[in-house]
Amino acid sequence: MLNRLQELRCKEVINISDGARLGCVNDVVLDVVTGRVVSLVVPGPCRKFGLFGREEDYLIPWNCIKRIGDDIVLVDIIADQVLSPRPKKGFF
Repeated sequence: MLNRLQELRCKEVINISDGARLGCVNDVVLDVVTGRVVSLVVPGPCRKFGLFGREEDYLIPWNCIKRIGDDIVLVDIIADQVLSPRPKKGFF
């Protein structure tokens, strides 16, 4: 199982509803009781050439995944509905 999750982290996520490239899977959310993957975490796009951090992360529910291929994961989502705010970092 650990090997499969590691392979999932390398895949690029594409939204089939609009053809947008969302990025690569960065993390997964697991249900510790059942041991199942609940959702995928994809980092949001960079702000202003990457100098000002990133936008909110995409938290994609497992039931929105349509196909997992060798290189990509196809999802069917409305991007604005699956955004998850990033934790704010302090100044120091």
